[in-house]
Amino acid sequence: MQKTILIIEDDAEINDMLRILLRQNGYSTISAYSGTEGLLAHSRDVDLILLDLMLPGRSGEEVIRDLKEKHNVPVIITSAIHDVEKKVDLFSLGADDYITKPFNNDELLARIGARLRANSGTASGEMITFKDIELNVTDFTVKVAGKEVELPRYEFALLKLFMENQNRTCTKSLIYDTVWDYENSADDNTLNVHMSKLRKKLKECSDEEYIETVWGIGYRMKK
Repeated sequence: MQKTILIIEDDAEINDMLRILLRQNGYSTISAYSGTEGLLAHSRDVDLILLDLMLPGRSGEEVIRDLKEKHNVPVIITSAIHDVEKKVDLFSLGADDYITKPFNNDELLARIGARLRANSGTASGEMITFKDIELNVTDFTVKVAGKEVELPRYEFALLKLFMENQNRTCTKSLIYDTVWDYENSADDNTLNVHMSKLRKKLKECSDEEYIETVWGIGYRMKK
């Protein structure tokens, strides 16, 4: 069933860009250009909201709770503000995710997909496959070429993220926010160590190259 995304963004060019991007990727969209208009447009037909912070009249911060109270669906904030404390405040208000402008389109689509899966509950009980990798989300098991592979928390989360986004590049920003859950403990060195361990374990089961590096951006599953 096609999912509907409400775009609340006062910049007409950005609103149009988001509408086109989302429709090209199979989503239905509703556009609003202010917080008040967004509240009026919000209904049970909406599955997710993209909310800009800098809106005319009532700001994004002011309308988050009203949106959630009207119909509780995932809200992803889009903003040029990089302040970590600001992000924490937004999560306490009810935001589900945050992406900084200018954003990578693939990263935005990956975040939208992850929030929709989590909200629908379809992530639990899933068996995700890629080539000869089988990842079971329910019991946290992984098989590669028929062989069981033991992966600790972060390595499993990395592989799960990549396999859930097989047709997209997972940016480092998305990886840190998803795998390390917005913790400040993760950095490039931490990521490199876990990636090296993950790749080594996959290599022990098969000569296939499953994950490739997109230099300066992140990682993706290798077709």
